[in-house]
Amino acid sequence: MSWVTFEVRTARRAQMVNITEQVAEAVKSSGVKDGTCHVFIPHTTAGVTINEGADPDVAADVESHLAELVPKEAAFDHEEGNSDAHIKTILVGPSCVAPVRGGKLTLGTWQAIFLCEWDGPRTRHVEVAVSRL
Repeated sequence: MSWVTFEVRTARRAQMVNITEQVAEAVKSSGVKDGTCHVFIPHTTAGVTINEGADPDVAADVESHLAELVPKEAAFDHEEGNSDAHIKTILVGPSCVAPVRGGKLTLGTWQAIFLCEWDGPRTRHVEVAVSRL
């Protein structure tokens, strides 16, 4: 198994950042030919997902509609003022898995891997584990 950690600096409070290239590089450097790539975000107000990366409007739609679904200004008990970010992270999830074939990250034609920031801007850590089958 190969482990890689990298950082991503976000620029906005809510932002989906395409991290596919960094994850693909971690897969390539692992030397694993066939296996799985597990991406994990060790934060409670940021998540990770696989979704369409070809059209940036998709990420913008996800950001805006999650803001409507879980508004920052809602009545929450958590005193830090970021309960909406915690809930959005629960909805998105802290990890995703993708196949590795022929030494390459294997995603669908339109798919990309996104770090989903809900309480930025911040510096986030991304953990990538690549394992053989």
